[in-house]
Amino acid sequence: MGKLTVGDLEIELIRKNIKNIHLAVLPPDGRVRVSVPQKQDDEVLRWFIVSKLSWIKKQQAKFKKQKRQPAREYVSGESHYYLGERYRLNVIYTNKGQQGVELHNRTHLNLFVRENSTKEQRQKVMKEWYRCELKALIPPLIEKWEPLIGVKVNSWGVKLMKTRWGSCNITAGRIWLNLDLAKRNPACLEYIVVHEMVHLLERLHNANFVAYMDRFLPDWRNIKAALNGLVFDE
Repeated sequence: MGKLTVGDLEIELIRKNIKNIHLAVLPPDGRVRVSVPQKQDDEVLRWFIVSKLSWIKKQQAKFKKQKRQPAREYVSGESHYYLGERYRLNVIYTNKGQQGVELHNRTHLNLFVRENSTKEQRQKVMKEWYRCELKALIPPLIEKWEPLIGVKVNSWGVKLMKTRWGSCNITAGRIWLNLDLAKRNPACLEYIVVHEMVHLLERLHNANFVAYMDRFLPDWRNIKAALNGLVFDE
């Protein structure tokens, strides 16, 4: 991966075995990425970017206007999201028993932690709870979609990713899913699972890939828009 600078705009440059130029403005911060044919002339590419500057700036402005949740302190009264629903956090200090999180009355998340715990320690307990919850939701989705898409997922995992909701290692048949999907509507998780599994059929985000997505998950565009509509700070 290389870099291309046009004016004050820094662009991620990827050369691939493709026929056309693909330009993308990516969430959450509006970074710009362009994929180009291996032998694409740099001067022609610059003129292409210049011709798209207005569109790029417009897309970046959209991301800046997105509702952004404030950084968390993990104290009682804060709003936290789980499966697309907002809950109030209720921190309960205990020096006995296991630390963890419990749903309470569909309105609160009870966070059980040690007295005098730090923000980082409370955050860690929350993240582990999110991780366990998400890991329980993934296997049924993979089992549902394997016969429908006609692929086999050899392994999968969950990790926190800053710029992607998921990724796929096509050679290994392995997919990774962003931990923050535990905070989103379950439809968003299913969309990302399908998206990454479709990559086992088609490596690139090309017309073939879009046709597969339209066939398997016709409403994927609306789900994608909803997924990128709220940015979380940690």
